[in-house]
Amino acid sequence: MQDDELIAHRAAAAARRRLEAPGVAVGVTEDVIRAQVHAFYGRVRADPMLGPIFEAKIDDWDAHLAKLCDFWSSVLLMTGRFKGAPMPAHARLTDVGGAHFAHWLEIWRATARETCPPPAAALFIARAEMIARSLQLGMAMARGELPPVRSSPVAEADQDRGRQDEHPGQDERGPASHP
Repeated sequence: MQDDELIAHRAAAAARRRLEAPGVAVGVTEDVIRAQVHAFYGRVRADPMLGPIFEAKIDDWDAHLAKLCDFWSSVLLMTGRFKGAPMPAHARLTDVGGAHFAHWLEIWRATARETCPPPAAALFIARAEMIARSLQLGMAMARGELPPVRSSPVAEADQDRGRQDEHPGQDERGPASHP
């Protein structure tokens, strides 16, 4: 494929992805994203719990809001504009925990319900909840705070079978008795 053909092919593929993006079907547009992001962070900046955390870390709010609009455009419209790495930035926030995320989500949900059409609000909320869970897990992992992983019943059964294979003639009651 020549350069011009490759460029045209990539542009057509990007256009198809955008048409299939989850936000398109529920009325999310760049204007809806901008309204949600700007209204939400206006509330966050004024919030007594979250405002000081954000104000201490963000020097250029215009640039940050533009980056967040790119992020949500990539998530909901599949534009691919966001090029950042949110996990390392959040992992450095050692004083942020579950209560902060829960409060962040409360404000996000309320803002989405007030700012967006109901189907778009539901999508914004569902994606934010998923992203918040992911960020919290990543932050806990970075801090070494993850609880031990519990085995599933299938894994426990496999382990039990493995122990029985190591000791034939024995079950969970002990050695087999032979007359």
